[in-house]
Amino acid sequence: MAKYANVIIDISHEKLDKTFQYKIPQNLQGELTVGMQVEAPFGNGGRKSTAYVVELTDTPEYEISKLKEIEGIVAGSIPIESQLIALAGWMRKNYGGTMNQALATVLPVKQKSTEKKQRLVRLVVSPGRAKEQLAFFEKKHHTARARLLTGLLGQNPLPYEVVTKKLNITPTVIRAMEEMGMLAVEEKRAYRNPLGEMKQEKKRLVLNREQSQAVERIWTDFSRGNYQTYLLRGVTGSGKTAVYIELIEQVVESGRQAIVLIPEIALTYQTVVRFYQRFGERVSILNSKMSKGERYDQFERAKNGDLDVMIGPRSALFTPFSNLGIIIIDEEHENSYKSETLPRYHAREAAIERARMAGASVVLGSATPSVDSFYHAQKGNYILLELEKRIEEKPLPRCYIADLREELRQGNRSILSDKLQKLMEQRIEAGQQIMLFINRRGMAGFVSCRACGHVMKCPHCDVSLSQHNNGKLMCHYCGYTSSLPRECPECSSKYIGAFKAGTQKIEEIVKKRFPGAGVLRMDFDTTRKKEGYEKILSSFANQEADILIGTQMIVKGHDFPNVTLVGILAADLSLHVSDFHGAERTFQLITQAAGRAGRGKLPGEVVIQTYSPDHYAIALAQKQDYKKFYETEIGYRELMRYPPIGHMLTMLTASKDELKAILSVELLAKKVRQAQEQGKLCGLSVIGPSDAGIAKVKDIYRKVLYFKHQDYSVLIQIKDVLEQFVNRHREFQNVMVQFDFDPVNGF
Repeated sequence: MAKYANVIIDISHEKLDKTFQYKIPQNLQGELTVGMQVEAPFGNGGRKSTAYVVELTDTPEYEISKLKEIEGIVAGSIPIESQLIALAGWMRKNYGGTMNQALATVLPVKQKSTEKKQRLVRLVVSPGRAKEQLAFFEKKHHTARARLLTGLLGQNPLPYEVVTKKLNITPTVIRAMEEMGMLAVEEKRAYRNPLGEMKQEKKRLVLNREQSQAVERIWTDFSRGNYQTYLLRGVTGSGKTAVYIELIEQVVESGRQAIVLIPEIALTYQTVVRFYQRFGERVSILNSKMSKGERYDQFERAKNGDLDVMIGPRSALFTPFSNLGIIIIDEEHENSYKSETLPRYHAREAAIERARMAGASVVLGSATPSVDSFYHAQKGNYILLELEKRIEEKPLPRCYIADLREELRQGNRSILSDKLQKLMEQRIEAGQQIMLFINRRGMAGFVSCRACGHVMKCPHCDVSLSQHNNGKLMCHYCGYTSSLPRECPECSSKYIGAFKAGTQKIEEIVKKRFPGAGVLRMDFDTTRKKEGYEKILSSFANQEADILIGTQMIVKGHDFPNVTLVGILAADLSLHVSDFHGAERTFQLITQAAGRAGRGKLPGEVVIQTYSPDHYAIALAQKQDYKKFYETEIGYRELMRYPPIGHMLTMLTASKDELKAILSVELLAKKVRQAQEQGKLCGLSVIGPSDAGIAKVKDIYRKVLYFKHQDYSVLIQIKDVLEQFVNRHREFQNVMVQFDFDPVNGF
């Protein structure tokens, strides 16, 4: 039995981000396991602290007389697998932050919640004996006792609440019959069920040739123990979910479990219905709108072997399955798979690492894969599988481009183009449904000319300038600043400004233009409540409204057969954000939004409203030509050495004292540049320092520094050295320093 435990103290402070060794007392030897939360004296005063056991060993690392003893196991702590601790260590190394922050990430549920108990009333005599007693009760007019026996003869056992509320039986009657030896009241653990009441329908899916080939390839590799990462590129409506379900069924039948990651809560309801129909109560979900108790119960069910499939956003990746077989990441291109809190991990990379540890396969699915994933597939790091046809070979929707510059010249100042208005009239008259997607990404973003579409860009970087509250235009990559021009430098028009239109404003315009139409709005405000998403989506699915207006949450994965028209408003908003991902996100959003049309028996049409009809992201999204888009975009990435061709590391310094934030970032930049001068960091580009995208938040000043290098491991070394430098020098007191690898959203 191990005599010593190496632990991480549960204090999120860089200087304590290492293991400490303790003796295991006699009474805990054999009881302690890796992953347990324990209490241990820490520091000179021996203050009691909580800690995680990360290793058990017989080898003392210090003089035994100086080692303190663990005091006990934390009551209610959840032991976790050593695999998840190893994953936390990998995340700490590859993304920065502290080990405690990594542990908090892989342990989404750290404390036990109150267990929910269910009481049951059970008949403990034979049916014959019960019928004799029933006849006696009826003869004596003991109606309550007779009613209870009749109920239990029909269903045994009965929930205590059903007996007391529906059968109107008092606790006194129940106790009296217990004393007679007729029944017993039992108590058992009841797990909270976030899915409510759903019906299981064991329908076998009939796959087409492309779907069958994809399933066969992955399953053949899996059954041979050849666990790979696959990129499943399937056009919108090609049946990727059916492929997932078929694969999971085979994995589950082999005795292993599956995790399905989805980008946002909005997808959960429609996705989970299909999985529940196949897997019943062996499937569950996780999302941020669930209560602590519900989340705790789902992790307990997974640990106890009561679940085979877990569905949810990023945190579902850390479900404590003991025999994980497959991880599926649907809509793998989505930004929400990148964490915005420390450690800033990417769920795709973390999933591949967890699968490597567990001996599992990974399937990345999307109609518009991220440029990074498609690049890896082209390089042979992932296996590319493609679904080129829609189910039943339904045609892709016909896409039109509405040039908003031309609309302005024709005197149409409405946010709805003439083409879109005419098509909306036709659909409402025909009893068909419409989705209006407002591309709000980059809302604070670019400034353009409404007459000619010209976007104000940085002369030094291939990104748009952002308008700040002081009226200045700024580049968030190099810090270049200029004043807002009074007229367009291209056409001299005075129609210059940032485009702004929210969902509520669009709703008002649509209701005024189409007063007889039923309109639903889906955005952050209307989905705040726990059931918000489900109510709006089921209402639209039941055709209780003609038009659904919303942001990107309405365009991901939803399947409404009666939707035959999609309007994409302000397609440019994500095109001109000050971020090199702008073209990629625009192409993805337009293609995904267009894919909502024509999924039923009727063909679909799409109107893309834009000031930049000739931009390759918009022109190729109109044609749904992913491969041509990828070829064009990867060419630009190669020129600029942006990911995935090279790698980027963003470093943020933040302080309430602006001078401290500036001096800190400059000191760190100087340290790296000194290493460059000594020839230690060949091939490294250092950009900045400059203001962060949002230079001041809640009176905290934020400065950034960018590093670019071909080799990711070089950036990890830079991060490690700078973290150690910060921890050793007092100049960084009251300064926060954070790192983000291959940034998706930026600081």
